[in-house]
Amino acid sequence: MTNKHFPPRTIFLLAATLTILIVTFACSGAAATPVGSADSSEVPAAAEEPAAEEEPEIALTFVAPQLTQPVSELIPEVVPTQPSVQPTIPEMRHLTLEYPPKMKAGAESDVIRLTLEVDEQGNITPTALVEGNVVTGETIQIPNLYETHMVTAEARIDMAGMDVQPSGAIFEPMTPGQSVKFFWSIRPQDTGVYRGTVWLHLVFVDRISGEESRMAVSAQIVEIEAVDFFGFSVNVARTSGMVGSVIGGIVGFPFLEDIIKFFFRRRKK
Repeated sequence: MTNKHFPPRTIFLLAATLTILIVTFACSGAAATPVGSADSSEVPAAAEEPAAEEEPEIALTFVAPQLTQPVSELIPEVVPTQPSVQPTIPEMRHLTLEYPPKMKAGAESDVIRLTLEVDEQGNITPTALVEGNVVTGETIQIPNLYETHMVTAEARIDMAGMDVQPSGAIFEPMTPGQSVKFFWSIRPQDTGVYRGTVWLHLVFVDRISGEESRMAVSAQIVEIEAVDFFGFSVNVARTSGMVGSVIGGIVGFPFLEDIIKFFFRRRKK
């Protein structure tokens, strides 16, 4: 019997669609059901959560450690740090400079002396070794670093126009309690006044690292007058020439002879 409202082709498509839906739902239900289980509504035993077991109580007992060493040995003692350089008492020394205030130019030479003497009490009185020389003295303090450093005294003279020997710096090693002396030979070539400076430095060299440092100790001014054979500090030949020129000009003055004769005749009358 043929349905008038639905054609046969439409009925066939609807039947096929219903068949596909039934097969799809059947496959999805089989996949959700575990293998070997007859009823999908039953929950597997493996999926059930086990009952929480009560944990046994553990008693904690604190046992104090046995110390085999005193507490003072276990705790380090705090020691204050000390400076690497210990403060030292400075060494007192007396510096004496002696030089001639006047000398003859040309062939004559003289000596300048610089002495660094040990003076614990500061009572050294400077005295001249040569009569008539100028002597100056001053007390200085030197760092007492002989145990850690090599100490050297350096001295030199700066004086323009004067022949000074030795011309450069002089070095003398210093030791505790020992004096240090310097000598220079000077010779002026021409007459005049010569001014200069006598320098004294201390050089410290570290015995371990070799590091070097310098310290200025003194700078003293000297003034020396160089004179000629007659005791003049000016050039005699130049002075004599000037005097001769003046006398020659007076003698060559016009009518000088007539003026002299006039005064002589008047004096006779």
